[in-house]
Amino acid sequence: MTSDSLLTVGLAQIAPIWFDREKTLKKVEKYISDAADRGCSLVAFGEAIVPGYPFWLELTDAAVFNSSIQKEIHAEYMHQAVSIERGDLSEICSLAKTRQIAVYLGCIERPLDRGGHSLYCSMVFIDRNGNIGSVHRKLMPTYDERLAWSIGDGNGLRVHSLGAFTCGGLNCWENWMPLARSALYAQGEDLHVCIFPGSHHNTYDITPFIAKESRSFVITVSGLMRKEDFPIGLLHRERIVEHAPDLLTDGGSCVANPDGTWLIEPTTIGEEALLVTTLDHRRVREERQNFDPSGHYSRPDILKLTVNRERQSVVTFKE
Repeated sequence: MTSDSLLTVGLAQIAPIWFDREKTLKKVEKYISDAADRGCSLVAFGEAIVPGYPFWLELTDAAVFNSSIQKEIHAEYMHQAVSIERGDLSEICSLAKTRQIAVYLGCIERPLDRGGHSLYCSMVFIDRNGNIGSVHRKLMPTYDERLAWSIGDGNGLRVHSLGAFTCGGLNCWENWMPLARSALYAQGEDLHVCIFPGSHHNTYDITPFIAKESRSFVITVSGLMRKEDFPIGLLHRERIVEHAPDLLTDGGSCVANPDGTWLIEPTTIGEEALLVTTLDHRRVREERQNFDPSGHYSRPDILKLTVNRERQSVVTFKE
């Protein structure tokens, strides 16, 4: 084991300050600093942590068409979403640079390049120099998420160098999409980051599966949401909490080795935590000896993937 093969990573399993972008970002900043204090070179947060996952959809009959209640909730959700162009992540980027730590952050993005009035579930990578390296918009929102989030594109299917490692990541259930995973594997990914809103039932099987398929380390970070995390004074709070369970998402963040065994088991349930561990790149190289999905065990003469990474837009201007 040599120091240039090692990477210390943090998994920030936290609840958002739901529907409050600024307060949630301040909480994220605290956990970034805590991770840096513990020697981490990378810290990751759950899906949609800023300003929170759209739990109201399942709890308030969100598919009712033209509902004034749904419109009002959605409008506030949009208001609290992240606009990267506006500089909403500037302080996070500055902190990453100051503390020399990379960040994977799940957020609800409201981008200007699609008109500024649609929302995307985005996974933002910020490098240790404070630069945004990629913004991956979830390719296909899952089930009722499609009532709040738009369909993303392939622009963010990118990997990033981090010490000896090459890291990439996907949002929640798109981690089950074999071609999306393959697009990252083919770019040399050997550290895969899955982010979920929660819970253990999502993380316990997919994490070792991807690790063994890719022969990579897999970090899975879940959010947490308890009934009391819906703030007092929240718009239509009484309707949202009426049918809400005490624990909506329970965490279950975890890490798997490149052979599919557990490095951190998904046993941190129902509580906030910063889980820290150190990865040794040698383990990747050992497991690639007998299987490398995009290298010596691939057949590009027979099977090949084409990926469109163009950022999609409805208009092209020519001056």
